[in-house]
Amino acid sequence: MAEQSASNSVLLELRHLRKFFPIQKGFFRRTVGNVRAVDDVSFLIREGETLGLVGESGCGKTTTARCILRAMKPTSGEILFQPRDGQTVDLAQLSRSQLRPIRPQIQMIFQDPFGSLNPRMNLFDIVGEPLLVNGMTNRKQRTEQVAEILRLVGLRPEYMQRFPHAFSGGQRQRIGIARALALHPRLVVADEPVSALDVSVQAQVLNLLMDLQNQLGLTYLFVAHNLSVVKHICDNVAVMYVGKLVEKAAAEEIFNYPRHPYTAALMAAVPVSDPRVPVGDVELKGEVPNPADPPSGCYFHPRCGCAIDRCRAEPPLLREVFPEHFVACHRAEELSLPGICST
Repeated sequence: MAEQSASNSVLLELRHLRKFFPIQKGFFRRTVGNVRAVDDVSFLIREGETLGLVGESGCGKTTTARCILRAMKPTSGEILFQPRDGQTVDLAQLSRSQLRPIRPQIQMIFQDPFGSLNPRMNLFDIVGEPLLVNGMTNRKQRTEQVAEILRLVGLRPEYMQRFPHAFSGGQRQRIGIARALALHPRLVVADEPVSALDVSVQAQVLNLLMDLQNQLGLTYLFVAHNLSVVKHICDNVAVMYVGKLVEKAAAEEIFNYPRHPYTAALMAAVPVSDPRVPVGDVELKGEVPNPADPPSGCYFHPRCGCAIDRCRAEPPLLREVFPEHFVACHRAEELSLPGICST
C-alpha cells in the first residue's frame, strides 16, 4: 500500500453521482422507468492512495468507473478532478473538446488482457499509440519512450515487434499496464485487473502495481470483487450494493470491523488460510434486487438477517458512525459483526 499522509490533497471526489439507464417501451419508445445503475455515490481519493471499490457483480462498480473516465456521461452529480495545473474541474460538465487535454491524466487498465489488446497491432503500436495520438510524431523518440515503459513493467524492449498472441496472460496484462502508463497519468482506474489471471500471476501483477505506485506516485481506483486482492493492495475500501454505497472506511478497519451486514457477508466468503480462525455465521441468501425496481427502505433488507421494520420502510443514509467509518445501516452502532482477523 502507498504510505498515507494527512497532507495529501484530494485528487478525485465524487458528489452524489448518479447514472440511470432509461427503460423504453412501445412504438414511440416512451420512458417507463430507469435502471439505477449508480445511485447517489459519493467518495474521495487522495493523491497517492488506493481506493478499492467492491461489491457483487452488477452492483454498479464498473459503471461508476466509466463515468469517472467519461466513457459515459453521468445522469447527475459531480466528478471533481484535480489536474496537474491545480485547478479543480468537474468532469461531469465538460464537453468532449474540453475533456481532451485532461484524458491523458486519467487512464484505465482493463479486466481482460486478451480482449483489450488489438491482435493486429504489435507491442510498439499498442503502447506507442497513446503517444502518437497526443502529438509525439517522431518515431525514434516514440521508440525510446516505449522501450522505457516496457522496462518499467518488466518486459524486454526486444519484444516490441511481437504481437499479443505471442505473450502469456500475465505478460499481456503488463502490456495493458504499460499502455495505461504511457502518458504518465495521475489517476489509474483498474477494472478487475487480475481476475482473469492465474493466482500465482495475480500476485506478480499486484506487486508490480504497488511498486509502480511507489515509484511514480500513482493514485489508483481499484475495482474488484475479490476481497483478498483488495485487502492486499488498498488503503481504503468502499462497498457498493445495487448502485449505492453501503460502507466505506480504511481497509484495515473495514476488514476487521465491518459495520454493515452486507459487508460482513462478503467478508465471510473470503477464504482464510488458518483453519483455526472462525469465519462467522453470516450467510448471504437470496438474489440481488432488480436495480430497475429496488425494494423499499434499505435495498439489502430482503437478504439481511438483522433487518427490522424500520429497515423495510426507511432508506438508511450513509453516515459517519465512527471516525472516518461511514455506514448506511440503521443498526450500525448496535450490531457486532465478524470480520477477517489480521494475520
